[in-house]
Amino acid sequence: MIPFRTHHLLSLLEGYEEQKAPIDFWVSCYFRKHKALGSKDRAFISEEVYRLIRWKALADYFTEPNWQKRIEWLQAGDPKRFLDDETIPLHIRYSIPQELLDELIASWGLEKAKEIALACLEPAPTCIRANLLKTTREALLAKLEDVAPGEESPAAIYVLKKRNFFTLPEFTEGLFEVQDEGSQLVAYKVQAKPNQHVLDFCAGAGGKTLAFAPFLQGTGQIYLHDIRLHALYEARKRLKRAGIQNGQIVPHTDEKKLKKLKKTMDWVLVDAPCSGTGTLRRNPDMKWKFSREMLNRIVSSQRVIFEQALSYVKPGGRIVYATCSILACENQEQMNHFLAHYPIELEGEPFMCVPESGKKDGFFAVTFRKIM
Repeated sequence: MIPFRTHHLLSLLEGYEEQKAPIDFWVSCYFRKHKALGSKDRAFISEEVYRLIRWKALADYFTEPNWQKRIEWLQAGDPKRFLDDETIPLHIRYSIPQELLDELIASWGLEKAKEIALACLEPAPTCIRANLLKTTREALLAKLEDVAPGEESPAAIYVLKKRNFFTLPEFTEGLFEVQDEGSQLVAYKVQAKPNQHVLDFCAGAGGKTLAFAPFLQGTGQIYLHDIRLHALYEARKRLKRAGIQNGQIVPHTDEKKLKKLKKTMDWVLVDAPCSGTGTLRRNPDMKWKFSREMLNRIVSSQRVIFEQALSYVKPGGRIVYATCSILACENQEQMNHFLAHYPIELEGEPFMCVPESGKKDGFFAVTFRKIM
């Protein structure tokens, strides 16, 4: 008889493969359907699902490519024991597509690429951001258990023991949001001042808006724009919970409003769609969808989006281009392309971080000033 947890693990993975949905979405759907699973069962199953997807290529090297065999293989020992086995191809040892490993090597060199690939095989740490409109990091640290302050973001707090955040009174009161420390530092590239106007052009659910909003001290105006209406709906709820009253939603369908905003923004944030290679610890299924063809499409799309966003910046205003990618073709090469083709100049140093064990995910951000 298959053990209880293994039964659900196998059932979840087989359903995921059949539905081809993003793994985080599918795990949530499975748990909603199987409400009898306890919190410890859910934690174990979730961790094993992500571990299996991270190490899928190495598991398939040794066994048949089905989830039952993969589970048995992974439970037999630590897969890291094969990292130095040079009889196994490098991309298999680090369980990463060859094309993606090639891009990492091109961007970072062989040894750094191996460090990054290894970090992406580990679970990501849990980090929250104190809402500085309602509290301080010190006050929140005093309220929460098993936490530690971040090293770089003044609002970052690392959670050392897993728990359900969304039932905590501090969350429902809007005192914090879950946000990687690297993502917080990207948001802080938007150095907006009181009474200024800011457009979050690819706002999604508003995570970065929530981080930089305190800079405006409740004045000025923040506009959240995205083509994903469901994400903007979630952003509206988060703004309310956080106590942000100077933010408004501008969907892509509101052409009249968008036209009025042209050339009026002090700041525009372009958190561009990207390969997501800096967040593979959280979305390990994404690496198995990676291809050079996909990357080329993304790079072209980023250039179109940047040009659209730049049209909202007033002369002398700033635009921040950001990704959660760690590939040069989406970051440094795009930066150089923008400088060569638009009336902008670099302001300050670009921000860059890569996934590290127990630390930030991978991000890139650079600020430009519009000359005319």
